[in-house]
Formats: sequence, structure tokens, C-alpha cells
Amino acid sequence: MVHRKLFRPTLTEVKEQAPPRPHAAGPQPHKKPAPPEQTHAENFYWVKQMQAHTPVAVVLDDGEVLRGTVEWYDRDCIKLTRTGSPNLLIYKQVIKYVFKDGEEAAKGGAGL
Repeated sequence: MVHRKLFRPTLTEVKEQAPPRPHAAGPQPHKKPAPPEQTHAENFYWVKQMQAHTPVAVVLDDGEVLRGTVEWYDRDCIKLTRTGSPNLLIYKQVIKYVFKDGEEAAKGGAGL
């Protein structure tokens, strides 16, 4: 049986042969870029509801349901325009969820 000896280059030889890499040249091409911090999906949703004047039901943390259309929004709150009732400024932090008004009946639900 023949024994073969494997020849490996030393670490210093490998470093000498490799071309120098730029350290401050930005992200490496083989790495995936970080995901965006904000997707703007929420903004898209509110703008779509405002432009279509979609009737929505806003369910608050305490279970109260408010119905109307979204007139405008900002980072912290929405303005809900209602017919026959005063308009409301609702903080987003107290909103449990929002759905298009009438979806509940279309799904066969009896109510909240």
C-alpha cells in the first residue's frame, strides 16, 4: 500500500496569493441586503380606503365597533367620518382591527 502525503499551503502562503479585499467598499455582493425598515403597506391600505370611500368598521380594544369612512390618517391616528353621528379622531393604539363594513354579513356572521 502506498502512503501519499497531502501538501497543503500554509496560511501565510494563502494570504500572500489572495488579492487584497476592500473593507470599506460597502456591502459584499454575495450577501443579501437587509430588508427595508418600512414596507409602506399600512400607508397603501389607508390611501386605498380613503380614495374609494370604503365604509369600514373599526373595532377598538374594548370591543366597541365604530362605522364610517376614513377621511385622513397620520402616523398616530385616523379620522373616521360618520353620517348622522359626529366625526371621530381615533388613535391607532386603541384600534384592535379594521375591516370593510359589510364583509361580516357577506361571510354569514351574525355580528361581533
